[in-house]
Amino acid sequence: MQNISVKFDQNHNVEFYRTLQKRVRAYFKENNISKYANTNMVIKTAFMLALYLVPFVLLLTLFQNSWLIFLMWVIMGFGLAGVGLSIMHDGNHGAYSKNKNVNKLVGWVLYLAGGSDTMWKIQHNVLHHTYTNVTGMDEDIDPGKVMRFSPHEERLSFHKYQHIYAWFLYGLMTILWITSKDFKQARRYAKLGLLETQNTTYRKMLVNIILTKILYYSIILVLPLIFSTAPWWLTVLGFLTMHYIAGLILGLIFQPAHVVPSSNYPLPDESGNIKADWAVSQLINTANFAPESGWFSWYVGGLNFQIEHHLFPNICHVHYKKLSKIVKETAAEFNLPYQSEKTFIGAIATHGRMLKKLGQQDTL
Repeated sequence: MQNISVKFDQNHNVEFYRTLQKRVRAYFKENNISKYANTNMVIKTAFMLALYLVPFVLLLTLFQNSWLIFLMWVIMGFGLAGVGLSIMHDGNHGAYSKNKNVNKLVGWVLYLAGGSDTMWKIQHNVLHHTYTNVTGMDEDIDPGKVMRFSPHEERLSFHKYQHIYAWFLYGLMTILWITSKDFKQARRYAKLGLLETQNTTYRKMLVNIILTKILYYSIILVLPLIFSTAPWWLTVLGFLTMHYIAGLILGLIFQPAHVVPSSNYPLPDESGNIKADWAVSQLINTANFAPESGWFSWYVGGLNFQIEHHLFPNICHVHYKKLSKIVKETAAEFNLPYQSEKTFIGAIATHGRMLKKLGQQDTL
């Protein structure tokens, strides 16, 4: 990661975002609605938490058949992904409530997944949302040597197969969260001075990570090993399966929104300046998918409307579908792109083609 101050050009095509912000504010004012969570969002919160926690209680207490218990772990995987996509995400963006304490509480749901909300905020809010698809700054396109998500990274011989093996690796996402990732990030962010953005220190962060992970493993893994009637190996397998399902879902939702042929992967010059307006860069480096799929959008926390989310991350996702019409029309007025795949399968296919291209070509 570059230890420089990257800045976007504030004098280049800035009228688009000014106009868009004005129209979005007018939408909420004219309809007399809050930009935060509504009743439907509260109901969804309860449902997603239940989808994760109720199967856990059942496998601990009521169910005795081993394979029925394993099924509960599978359901928990979908619940875990839903909690992350639909609840934790809004909370840690400050988009769930105008009350900061409520947002903090909702954001803490990430501890139920074995992750750190502080590390997530730095990687996602500070780096990914600010420097979307900027090589060396956006960690979401820096999975290490194993995959090549950016044309500005070195292409290795085995990358030509990444469009085949990437799907397997996506499932490891939350397994890395609960093991090594938070520790590595804490050390790296401390060196870069990024922990200061969250008003903490490396020592405090390390203690927090260790204690919360001990608590997480004690509840989610140790309790089933003690109280579940399933054999220990099936409990461990169920635990890993839960995380694999959740990781795969998260990977399939986030990567097709940015690692796509329409992205231009902006590069800063030697002074750290990018010759593009921030909001326009978000349009170019982000793509929507399945905009008409109601149930799908509901489950993934509106993150199929990634363009709207990147332009307005502090607005609750329940409003994104309505805002998408405003964003699309405004983009057209300014002759700017608005990328959207009709279906989720189409987005996966497009992402797969991009992975293949990045793995087989040095430049795009």
